[in-house]
Amino acid sequence: MSDSGQLPRFAAVPVAAVTGLCVALLAATAGQYGYHRDELYFRVIGRHLSWGYVDEPPLTPLLGRAATTLFGDSLTAFRLPAILCAAATLVVVALIVRELGGGRGAQVLATAGLAVTGAVLLGHTLATATVDVVFWLLAILFACRALLRGRPRWWLAVGITAGLGSYNKQLVALLLVGLAAGLLIGGPRRELREPWLWAGAAIALVLALPNIVYQITHGWPQLEMARAIARNKGHDDRVTFVPLQLALLGLPSAAIWIIGLVRVLRDEGWRPVRALAWAYLVACLLTLVSGGQPYYPVGLLIFLYAAGSVVVARWAGRRRARWVWPIAAVVLSAATTLVVALPLIPLSSLGSTAVPAVSSVVGDQVGWPVYAREVAGVVAGLPAADRAHAVVLTANYGEAGALDRYGVANVYSGHNELYNYGPPPESTTVVVVVGIDPAALATAFASCVTMGELDNRVGVDNEEQGVPIRVCRGPRASWAALWTRAQHYD
Repeated sequence: MSDSGQLPRFAAVPVAAVTGLCVALLAATAGQYGYHRDELYFRVIGRHLSWGYVDEPPLTPLLGRAATTLFGDSLTAFRLPAILCAAATLVVVALIVRELGGGRGAQVLATAGLAVTGAVLLGHTLATATVDVVFWLLAILFACRALLRGRPRWWLAVGITAGLGSYNKQLVALLLVGLAAGLLIGGPRRELREPWLWAGAAIALVLALPNIVYQITHGWPQLEMARAIARNKGHDDRVTFVPLQLALLGLPSAAIWIIGLVRVLRDEGWRPVRALAWAYLVACLLTLVSGGQPYYPVGLLIFLYAAGSVVVARWAGRRRARWVWPIAAVVLSAATTLVVALPLIPLSSLGSTAVPAVSSVVGDQVGWPVYAREVAGVVAGLPAADRAHAVVLTANYGEAGALDRYGVANVYSGHNELYNYGPPPESTTVVVVVGIDPAALATAFASCVTMGELDNRVGVDNEEQGVPIRVCRGPRASWAALWTRAQHYD
């Protein structure tokens, strides 16, 4: 399209209605269950403002800190940025549909269908992916405007969005690489000679520069994190990659984005944005080769869903009978996703369902206050002389964040960024240990005694359930030496 006047009208009222219902649902459930382990981690590192951390840039922890500073230190307040990002995701998707020529029906189908997927409903927790998808979709929207309208100045907006997005996750580079490859493969290749595109790339680089400088001066910890993810999860992620591409937006709705992929690749009217379909395929290939996580290309997957919604809405037209299957797909997606993605099942009954096994996001929200009380009880049971020289050492940032949130003092962990907040004082002679491998403890301490194990008391089998709590005494080396052994990325 050469002029924005030829675009369909933005379906403001129905899009706002869908978005409002989604926001209301997310807000109503935001305070249920408890913090996710990543949120507990964000609370800790968010108190240490930096241009970056070893495992991520600073934006998501900063958003959580800002929300609790403004609205109070509650779980619902902490998750407010995630809820706003979910709302922004739906609005931007409707705008992408409009750029692709989709009218009211297509915009409503896209927003309603997306609103009941895990990509949006998991927005009731504050995660880097929740924020990241907004940057991806904005960059895709601006790229569509540059390509479809013949207005290359929109590449500047793509660059600004990508540069700002780098402060949330460097994963936005995958979108840019995929888009560049898509332009080479599917065209229009003339865009690669467009000065405005290169100006946008320069802006992205300048905006991201402080983050890049942080990585350089700290030995590129993000590369170490990528290697750790590939090492620990790469095989499983490769095996599940294709099934999860079908499941990310809900199996009943998978046909819509597949239709979008095929039509963007084949429809002459969408030739200008064919590069975005190729970008998805390239991003999938790069994710598979690198052992990345299957959700990485989800922003481009959502673009394909938007394109598919345009195709389906045009096919259905005013024939009510043809709307049956896309509406049924949305309803079925809602039925299968709501219970898995949102904390709707009473906590007392959750352990008797398959939901925690299906969604680790749900299981990772359960039990933290109880676990903290159990560890605090072991600390309180130490003799007074031991407590004066005792710290708590945890295996992962979820445990450390929970103990910090619920009032346990002197907590340390070697996991990711938390390593940089140690070591414990050299005067430490007694350590209450949560979840660390016994073999590692045997080489570090003269003695260790198991005092109990974590139990969330609701029967939810999550990562912490059954983890032993030990008391170790007599460190065999200085804490400066022991601390280097505690460092781990994953």
